[in-house]
Amino acid sequence: MPDDTTLRALLLTRDGDHVQHDHVTLPVTDLPDGDVLVAVEYSSLNYKDGLAVLGRPGVVRTYPMVPGIDLVGEVVESESARWRRGDRVILTGWGVGERHWGGLATLARVRSDWLVALPDSLTSLRAMTLGTAGLTAMLCVMALEERGLVPGTGEVVVTGAAGGVGSVAVALLAGAGHAVTASTGRPEEEGYLRSLGASNVIHRDELTGLKRPLEKERWAGAVDTVGSTTLAGVLASLKRWGSVAACGLAGGSDLPATVLPFILRGVNLLGVDSVEVPIERRERAWTRLARDLPHDLLDAMVRVVPLGEVPAEAERILRGEVRGRTVVDVRA
Repeated sequence: MPDDTTLRALLLTRDGDHVQHDHVTLPVTDLPDGDVLVAVEYSSLNYKDGLAVLGRPGVVRTYPMVPGIDLVGEVVESESARWRRGDRVILTGWGVGERHWGGLATLARVRSDWLVALPDSLTSLRAMTLGTAGLTAMLCVMALEERGLVPGTGEVVVTGAAGGVGSVAVALLAGAGHAVTASTGRPEEEGYLRSLGASNVIHRDELTGLKRPLEKERWAGAVDTVGSTTLAGVLASLKRWGSVAACGLAGGSDLPATVLPFILRGVNLLGVDSVEVPIERRERAWTRLARDLPHDLLDAMVRVVPLGEVPAEAERILRGEVRGRTVVDVRA
């Protein structure tokens, strides 16, 4: 348990258009309002965290800010009847690391209704190996299942497959019995993707190169983390009544597509938001993640770094050089 009067954190400050990141020690009284104080063990590094740490616009809403949209740890103090000292908890989303100080610190004061219990079968490290990426992937799989996707209906494609969301989505879908095709711009990751369960690996150009409004039907379902021309290519090549769960924009926020796949093939574009998803759905997703994803696959997709290496890792994640998941040990 850390000293409960101070905390170590990565703090973002802004002077005009310049955003600076510093490793600092702060009094616990500097923490924002909240009814639960958590001793953080691990956070994780997501694409959004990379943008925040490097001062890219559109993520952090107010400064100073402790980034980190994920955290796992132990309750130190609680004014809520839901949580007691010693409870193990996970927090993802809810604007933490954007509007409210986040997980890249040894202590976090947060709202009790943002927290979910750490499943008994998950260690803290494995929970953050999942983090927002794992939760988002599970929500995508659940959305596809609710639209009728079952094993045996055909290939399911995962775009940006070597990234955090993509890696977990490949493993979840393959583990459920689907024939998974992994799309990536990094052919050197084929071995890694096959180790997660992908039965086929394609270059992303096979999707971005699909320019006609309707292409040959191929995919029974899809998880898209990329957006833009990749998502347009997926939509054009979905099978009749197929669905794509869209959750990312690594390739851009535009969508150069037409309505033809929707009105001539009845396909579904399912938007997946993991930031403000209701607590009951979060709990179902975490229960399934703890149950359905083999722990050896989780361990194979993670790299653990200390808090001091976060800025360098942020550069790597924005350059698209990160495989799987990067977890931050905030105590190191």
